[in-house]
Amino acid sequence: MGVPKRKTSKMRMRMRKFTHRRSLPQLRRDQAGQPHLPHVVDPATGRYRNRQVLTIETPAA
Repeated sequence: MGVPKRKTSKMRMRMRKFTHRRSLPQLRRDQAGQPHLPHVVDPATGRYRNRQVLTIETPAA
């Protein structure tokens, strides 16, 4: 089994861990200007790529 010859420095260890960081989700603007996730149906309008794919019923008040 391989054993490191020298101790890994803090800088080298942090540079390696830096590439595994989590990125923020990229949000897109829909027709109304509201942000939402790409490739996901907009829950407020039921639209996906400018097509109506879900029927959204408003609650009767």
